[in-house]
Amino acid sequence: MNILLLSSEVADIQKSGGLADVAKALPLQLQSEGHDVRVVMPCYTCIQNYEKFSVIGEGVINSNSDNPINKIPYRIRKTYLNKVVEVWLIECNRFYDRTSMYGDNNQAYADNGSRFAFFCAAALDACKVLNYWFDILHCNDWHTGIAPMLLKTKYKDDPFLSKAKSIITIHNGAFQGAFDRNQISFLPEVASIYNDRISQGSYINFLKCGVFYSDKINTVSHGYATELTTYLGGHGMTQSYLERQSDLSGIVNGCDYSDWDPSKDQHLRIRYDINSLDQKVLGKYLLQRKLGFEMGDTPLYGMVARLTEQKGIGLLIPILERFLQHNVQIVIEATGDPYLAAQIRQIAEKHPKKMVFQAVYDNILAHQIEAASDFFLMPSIFEPCGLNQMYSLAYGTLPIVRAVGGLKDTVVDYDTNKEDATGFVFKDPSSEELLSCLRRTLILYLEAPLEMKRLKQNAMKVRFSWADSCKQYIELYKSALRK
Repeated sequence: MNILLLSSEVADIQKSGGLADVAKALPLQLQSEGHDVRVVMPCYTCIQNYEKFSVIGEGVINSNSDNPINKIPYRIRKTYLNKVVEVWLIECNRFYDRTSMYGDNNQAYADNGSRFAFFCAAALDACKVLNYWFDILHCNDWHTGIAPMLLKTKYKDDPFLSKAKSIITIHNGAFQGAFDRNQISFLPEVASIYNDRISQGSYINFLKCGVFYSDKINTVSHGYATELTTYLGGHGMTQSYLERQSDLSGIVNGCDYSDWDPSKDQHLRIRYDINSLDQKVLGKYLLQRKLGFEMGDTPLYGMVARLTEQKGIGLLIPILERFLQHNVQIVIEATGDPYLAAQIRQIAEKHPKKMVFQAVYDNILAHQIEAASDFFLMPSIFEPCGLNQMYSLAYGTLPIVRAVGGLKDTVVDYDTNKEDATGFVFKDPSSEELLSCLRRTLILYLEAPLEMKRLKQNAMKVRFSWADSCKQYIELYKSALRK
């Protein structure tokens, strides 16, 4: 198949989260399976050395418009993922000459509706410019939700694009992209359609457009696909998902073990594998010394996350000081909401020998936290898939997670299934239940060191292969083509 994958970010080019990792790993795997893949993303000027990418084409959106402001030229630059998968970058300074991808100072750009609607239009137009015919249009999150709509409206009779099918992958259904229609006046094929299924009040909802117009819809775990069809977990779009339930599925993300392997991790001074797991504690001693903790056999709890309510920070903060009364050490590396950061910083400053808060993302430290910690905290309110729990498992660091989305699909709870356990799971989104779960882990650590080692070995045996996920995506593409 020929596959066009649209994403607002792609790892190794510009990344803010797990979406970028998927937009790199899946195309590489698809290409290795014999499919022809093109990845398209915006050409943000914050991309390092983007001007060195070769220009391979140019076009104009709405070239027939009588209004000059609606005639928007763009250029197509090209680079590669691992020298094998072509990445096209849509260059348009009007929309992408910014200091970051989505916004500044924790505030989204006011014209993000225009920016990403234009991206969708230009990505499809670029295929005509470059004469690339595709079977499958694979969209990702709200930023690309207008593309399936254009395929079914603007291009419905186009001999070049009308036979293509589309899918949309939802990485986080809480972010939907609702904008005033005035932002997309340069796309009359979209702006002129008033349909209750794609509207949010007087606004147009980009994710609803993707869900309504795509041939197939999937999300990044079976658990999250189920949650989207519930009124508690559907983020206000439950009815949209229920109407498309027969076309909705879940595929768990794979994990890029080339970056996350404790036996080969270049960010670690002490490397280990399942057969040399006892070496893990030496890395713990090094991190304890680096953080200013007392070196020794104190249980170390790590967390690397975005500071948002979604990640369960609001559950953690109220019980942190009570948990710190125990003989434990905690390291948190997180950026995001300044209000949450201030609360965590205040607690860390009161307990400098027991807790460190790093408010700037440091990739090297993130790897060291994964490797050195005994437990990894992910008490998410919701979690479509999650990657850090997969990294933690690979490093023999036991995840502490809430039973939601991809977390419950990937972590086996010790109290539920001791034999196959790989971590600890709690259900209710309450601080008290989180504290109870933390104390469970502490008791096991102190009273059963051999059992702890067995669980860590269980965890290190788990693999989430992109080859397996890719096979499921190929079947999803085929089912879309049969529609």
